[in-house]
Amino acid sequence: MIEVKKSKYGRGIFATRDIHNGELIHEAPVIVSPSKDYKYLTKTIMRDYVFWWDQDNDEVALALGYGSLFNHSYRPNAIYGLNFANRTIDFYAHIDIKAGEEILINYNGEPDDDESLWFDVI
Repeated sequence: MIEVKKSKYGRGIFATRDIHNGELIHEAPVIVSPSKDYKYLTKTIMRDYVFWWDQDNDEVALALGYGSLFNHSYRPNAIYGLNFANRTIDFYAHIDIKAGEEILINYNGEPDDDESLWFDVI
């Protein structure tokens, strides 16, 4: 259903077939770490690939699989949810996605959240 290809952002995740609104795209297993250890990641490229794992920002999670390769958009075609029971980040189509389209999420979490990010958005 998905593949890694070259994107205008570097690498990205692309649909290999049409994906319907609400359809599960990927379940990315995570490595969870206390947020106090995040300071060590800030000195590495890995800082750009973590998700805040809980509402209190006490833990961060590094998404494995394809989870850290979804690029950002303020007009995403996919959303993600933290699945605490399975220790995964689950990615779903937010709208219908056509085969060949890049699958994009809003790094702020909510699809319509246009708050600025830690990098310049292209």
